[in-house]
Amino acid sequence: MTAAVAHILGAAFVLGLAGFGAALGDSLVTSRAIEGISRQPEAQNQIMTSTYISVGLIEALPFIVVVLAGFVIR
Repeated sequence: MTAAVAHILGAAFVLGLAGFGAALGDSLVTSRAIEGISRQPEAQNQIMTSTYISVGLIEALPFIVVVLAGFVIR
């Protein structure tokens, strides 16, 4: 296995883990938001705002990993 192939496989592995981590984080945040809304329906607007911010920050992780993986592949 050459160094270039190892870099590409490593980058692909990291991208897969980042995608999995983001999906897991999104699912945990969303499930807790639904649970919180079911317990306190009057706080739905605050909970949803916090959920959107959290999911947005979690989704930024794979984009950062894509950029860093691009540096590794070079």
